Amino acid sequence: MTTPAEPTTETSSGHRYDAGLANRIECHWQAAWERDDVDRTLGPGDPGFDPTRPKFYCLDMFPYPSGAGLHVGHPEGYTASDIISRQRRMRGFNVLHPMGFDAFGLPAEQYAVQTGVHPRETTVSAIENFRRQLKRFGFGYDWSREFATIDPDYYRWTQWIWLKAYDSWFDPRLQQARPIAELVEGLDSGSTHIEDDDGNRIDWGSLDAAARRQAIDDRRLAYLGEQTVNWCPRLGTVLANEEVIDGRSERGGHPVVRKPLRQWMFRITDYAQRLLDDLQLIDWPESTRTQQREWIGRSEGASIRFPIEGSDESLEVFTTRPDTIFGATYMVVAPEHPLVDAVIADGGDP
Repeated sequence: MTTPAEPTTETSSGHRYDAGLANRIECHWQAAWERDDVDRTLGPGDPGFDPTRPKFYCLDMFPYPSGAGLHVGHPEGYTASDIISRQRRMRGFNVLHPMGFDAFGLPAEQYAVQTGVHPRETTVSAIENFRRQLKRFGFGYDWSREFATIDPDYYRWTQWIWLKAYDSWFDPRLQQARPIAELVEGLDSGSTHIEDDDGNRIDWGSLDAAARRQAIDDRRLAYLGEQTVNWCPRLGTVLANEEVIDGRSERGGHPVVRKPLRQWMFRITDYAQRLLDDLQLIDWPESTRTQQREWIGRSEGASIRFPIEGSDESLEVFTTRPDTIFGATYMVVAPEHPLVDAVIADGGDP
């Protein structure tokens, strides 16, 4: 009769795969990968660079380096992009997969005010922690091309593109931006004209210097304008609609109010048709394209002016279904509409 062998126990095996062994294996190979630059993308001039290989560029939505470090949502998306990048690399693509840090922002400013520590110091420390955590995941990033939005070599280009937008205007005939100097030249020579909000041609020659300057500024791609926004006094910033939940900020749960605010804006809506047309050129899921169309928000319809009884003013309404106007029984005016102040001043019902 054969006596059954004793079961192997955790203490009797020198190679039991447990958390400690897994950690040692990961640390060993991650150190080897970093030492040998296995994830570095070769560029022109590097030995072994092959310009005939197809190119693949993958940039994740790089994180804000908070003091709390990575959360569970970070590796969820980064794992997906890492899988795609590795698959492309195995298929022979020359893959560029860098990582960066969105280091500017209100949280860094607030933390600096609260602690008295310069935001660069706290941000650099947070980036070091994020980099350490990302490397422990084993993602195939080319760390030689790491960047951060606080780097002068990075934000100089955000400043450059802002100035390009400020010095440009959108030509509706060509459906593209042109230098603002060309608009001024065309207006001075009479080869170009501009219109007011009602579509009436403006007599450029009759405008004084201040009016001309205002007319030009009103047509820049980057311009000062007043718009009703979601304002959070506690955070001291404007919030997107997606960042407001039941009248409070998504971060911190602070009260949010609607108020008109004069601020710098970009004339993105002028590009609505081009943005919509270009959606057909990209290989995105239809659900994603639908979301983009809704975000762009271009609508076709009619603007209808309703005369106000006892006043020379009118109330302009845009609708995509003008045929339903005859069934309307009342109108709702937004609190920020200038007509509201006039009605209240005249003793009307607020």
